[in-house]
Amino acid sequence: MQWSVPIGRIAGSEIRIHLTFLLLLLWIGIVHYQTGGAPAATEGVLYVIAVFACVVLHEFGHALAARRYGIRTPRITLLPIGGVAELERMPEKPSEEIVVALAGPLVNVVIAALLMLPLGASVDSETLSSMEDPRVGFVARLAAVNIWLVLFNLIPAFPMDGGRVLRALLALRYGRVRATAIAGSVGQIAAFGFGFIGLVSGNVLLIFIAIFVYLAATAESQAIGLQDAARSLKIRDAMITRFETLGPASRLSDAAAMLLGTTQHEFPIVDGAGRLRGFLTRASLVSGLKERGTDAAAVELMTRDVPEVGENERLSAALEMLQKGGGPAVGVIDPDRRLVGYVTIENIGELMMLRSAASR
Repeated sequence: MQWSVPIGRIAGSEIRIHLTFLLLLLWIGIVHYQTGGAPAATEGVLYVIAVFACVVLHEFGHALAARRYGIRTPRITLLPIGGVAELERMPEKPSEEIVVALAGPLVNVVIAALLMLPLGASVDSETLSSMEDPRVGFVARLAAVNIWLVLFNLIPAFPMDGGRVLRALLALRYGRVRATAIAGSVGQIAAFGFGFIGLVSGNVLLIFIAIFVYLAATAESQAIGLQDAARSLKIRDAMITRFETLGPASRLSDAAAMLLGTTQHEFPIVDGAGRLRGFLTRASLVSGLKERGTDAAAVELMTRDVPEVGENERLSAALEMLQKGGGPAVGVIDPDRRLVGYVTIENIGELMMLRSAASR
């Protein structure tokens, strides 16, 4: 996710914090300092950090449940409106998706119970409506936050956890693509509701949540539609076949000239036998020119270990590799392992756009 920085790694997952979250901490500190000085500012910042520690544990609930089904979670990102566990993929079996979706809220149930029982926090309706009030006890407010996290995440609006449960239940009858479209529509309607309430009440955070829910619901619906369409196509239907390549001895100056002379954003580097060694991306080229100059070898900056597939395989195989690995492309090879084409997320998207337009 852009504008996020890594702060550590836990159980194989990289923990990242979005820069806007740091702005939230700064804002909370300033507001509390104006009302109660340095002690209030310190408590306010610690409270927000404690809340997001609970959010991280919530996301690890999803991650650990997904690991049970062989799905890794490369990254967990903290945002001002919560956390995002970036799973390699969501489980396609409805029963598995329900388990993964409910694992997060279950963690918050456990946290709230621990805060209320052993630590004696008392949570009533007044506490639930006064989570930002520093006059309410720290532990009681934290327990209230976890209760709200459970209730909010179980709203059946995609992409929240309740929406994923709704999608899984709908998939039992309508199939995954149709179920995703319905759950996505419910999520978009909920987003408009959140936005309206936020505008009427002046709650800026609720407006941000509305924007996030709407965009995430739309993106998920598109992604699932893309996956379904890719299952009916072969890689040769989408692969790029007209492209320029670099050799093992090519310099960044050669790549720069090629960048200007073509429309490519990534350049395969092949050996003398035409076999793929890696890809030099436009971003790597630009950073390499800044740091090393035009005479630097292209192979020193290329992305290595690029996955390869045969041109008769399903396009869904390449799409899964791109989504799972996050690399610039998937190489397409012939029986002699020579590069005959490659596939990127962008050109798969263009293919689907053209197919959609042609079918109307």
